[in-house]
This record gives sequence, structure tokens and C-alpha cells, in this order.
Amino acid sequence: MAPGHVAYGLRAQYGLHVAPDTVVAWERGLQAPESRELTALAGVLWCSPGELLGMPQSLREHRIARALDPEELARRVGMDPSTYRRMEDAGRWRGNERQTAALAETLSLTPRELLTATGRGEELAELLRSAATTRWQAYVRPVAKMLPLPRRRLEDALQRLHADYHARMAATSSWGASAGSGKSGRDFLDRIAEHFWALLSG
Repeated sequence: MAPGHVAYGLRAQYGLHVAPDTVVAWERGLQAPESRELTALAGVLWCSPGELLGMPQSLREHRIARALDPEELARRVGMDPSTYRRMEDAGRWRGNERQTAALAETLSLTPRELLTATGRGEELAELLRSAATTRWQAYVRPVAKMLPLPRRRLEDALQRLHADYHARMAATSSWGASAGSGKSGRDFLDRIAEHFWALLSG
């Protein structure tokens, strides 16, 4: 379908006045349709909203891919709809541990997808760096609040990160170590999230 045909379908079937240039911008990824526009676009193109999104990344995209409106998702996670909308608009999730677990279940998100969708990747990396370099036990609860994982599995991963980091640092602090030998520990901390996901998948 040409952009003009799509624009006509949106107007005729759904009452949305979208210019053909806007349809072209959507196709090229220069603009993103709003939730109502995406649902209508899927109807015009005879597909699901999820098929148009490809691989959802944000909370909004995951919600739309599962054909949930914000109020329904907020109800399922036990949150006020206006609070949920603010979080979705900002791209920053601030729900509690129970709400986070409900969000992951409702949207069928893996722990890694959940972290991406909630925009908390750097926050997790900072917690993991602290767990590796200090007392890992103090970081079980903060990480559990972000990722609904079995407690034992999470404890094992944090303990391993801590042990692996300190083993690297001990190896580089021996008498024969060179002046730049702390690089192994710094590299480990720089890639701490990758090590964490590897431990969880192993």
C-alpha cells in the first residue's frame, strides 16, 4: 500500500487524520506512531501491533505488543494508572518488588528484557560493581527489587561476582605483578553486567 492509501485507511476506518508524509516518516523510523495510531495502523495493514513493532524495547512497546491499554496494565501490576503512565512516558520504572514481578509476568519479560524495558541497566551495573567490590550480601535486596529472580540464584550470582573480582585483584597484587596489573579488575568491573548475565544463564 502506498502512504496515501494508508493515510486514507486511517481516516476512513478510524477517523485519524494522518498525512501521507507522516506515514513515510513512520516507515523510515523518523517518527513513531502514538498508541492509538499504532493500533489503527495495524488494523489498516491487517496485522497485530506487535508485528509492526518488531522487537519491543520500551515498556510502551511491550504493552502495545500485548494489546494492553495503560489502565489494564496498571491494574494488573497493582498501580494507579496515572502513576504508571508517568513512568511509561519517562521510560523509568519505579515500582516496588511485587509490582516489578507482576510487570514481568504480565508482559512475559525475561529478566534481561525487563531491565531494558524499565531503563535500569546502568543502575543495575552500579549495584553489581558495589556487590563485587564490597559486601555482596548487602546488594541482594536492591537487585531483587529490580529483577524478580529466585533468591538463591541471585545470591549465587552475586557471590560469584564478588569472588571472581577479588581473585583477579589478588592475582595482580603479587610481588611479580606489573604497575598496570589492576587492569584485569577494572576490565571486569567495566563488563560486570555481561558477567552477571552469563552467570544467570549458566
